Amino acid sequence: LMHQNNSSTQESGQRKEIYTYEAPWTVFAMAWSHRPDPSSQFRLALGSYVEQYSNSVQIVKKLEGSAEMFSSCQFDHPYPCTKILWTPDRTAGARDILATTGDYLRLWSLSDDPSTENGVISKKEALLNNSKNSEYCAPLTSFDWNESDPNIVGTSSIDTTCTIWDVNTQQARTQLIAHDKEVFDLAFARGPHVFASVGADGSVRMFDLRSLEHSTIIYESPNLDPLLRLVWNKSDPNYLATFTLDSCQTTILDIRIPSIPFATLGGHSGCVNAISWAPHSSSHICSAGDDSQALIWDLGPMGSGNSKGNKGGNTLVEDPILAYNAQGEINNLQWCTSYPDWVGICFGSKLQILRV
Repeated sequence: LMHQNNSSTQESGQRKEIYTYEAPWTVFAMAWSHRPDPSSQFRLALGSYVEQYSNSVQIVKKLEGSAEMFSSCQFDHPYPCTKILWTPDRTAGARDILATTGDYLRLWSLSDDPSTENGVISKKEALLNNSKNSEYCAPLTSFDWNESDPNIVGTSSIDTTCTIWDVNTQQARTQLIAHDKEVFDLAFARGPHVFASVGADGSVRMFDLRSLEHSTIIYESPNLDPLLRLVWNKSDPNYLATFTLDSCQTTILDIRIPSIPFATLGGHSGCVNAISWAPHSSSHICSAGDDSQALIWDLGPMGSGNSKGNKGGNTLVEDPILAYNAQGEINNLQWCTSYPDWVGICFGSKLQILRV
């Protein structure tokens, strides 16, 4: 499927698998379901990007043995979703819950539709709002769902705050002013307590829910350019990845060595839009951007032939181990945690899932 940039070639017997789904609108938000679904091989949620109040979410399935992906459910969503996630709770009997952010944090429950084969029924479970002023809500830019404690969700907002929510009580546990300007993303580390955020002030800040009166600035971008996204390596929580607005590079951070990037990933000729760590490997990460490329990087062999040292301890890595060229600018990317051989990308109105 993906071509390799080094001298070795793929085994001819390896199956090259790409499945494409075309939505009726531009796709922006996208997420893989964490739990096995008895009726399908894969389930994903897609959010539309339409510049009007009325937007949509679709639940897309692929059946085992079929080459087709299809929409099993569509429901209305106010404004485009800035992010969409399925509950990380995989315990037997746990409810199938989807969360979205936009103007508010919303929770949706999903259940099989007995009247149709492979159909799904959606129900709005909750709208979570911590604003004391009902006239105005500050839009939410992103959120993360704590994998260690699925009762915790953290949201980031343009009003400089992050809010930690209790899913069961549907109440805010705490709200804190996290940055000097808009907060663009939030991510939990492995475990229930630590999270980090990035924003328009160009900083990466780390927080601990057990002592929120203190935060640690672990990195500031050159010229304090806005940092758009943040992903935490769940296999090795010493590492984070982020990128700045309109940048062709991804910055890898080691929280044990603040201020100096551990590595910088090049390779893109257009700005980076999304990054995702491999769920099964601490050294692999995928990036995607406006150059229509999805690139997989191996950070394990630092100092080998595909990287060169930079002054200040930063290592510039320019050659990915795998590359895939899509048919358009890639808006979003997610590596599947349940099936780590699969990566999903979105470009235009299309979702593609790629076997890597």
